Amino acid sequence: MSKTKVIINNNGSIKIEGDFEIMDCDGNVYGLEGRTALGLCRCGLSSNKPFCDGSHRNNFAHEPKAFDLPPMKK
Repeated sequence: MSKTKVIINNNGSIKIEGDFEIMDCDGNVYGLEGRTALGLCRCGLSSNKPFCDGSHRNNFAHEPKAFDLPPMKK
């Protein structure tokens, strides 16, 4: 099984690539029609949430930088 990648784009969406499924809070699966890559909205402006429709352009600024989370609590 290949690894699923999640990429936090500069000033934009969260890109997900690989073998994945996306479910709503009730466990219903979105029909992705065979897509193996797509963008998820993180700005809140998309009219197609949870998917990115490009509405963030010129309205959302964030330059992600990777960091380590603190250790999990035992």
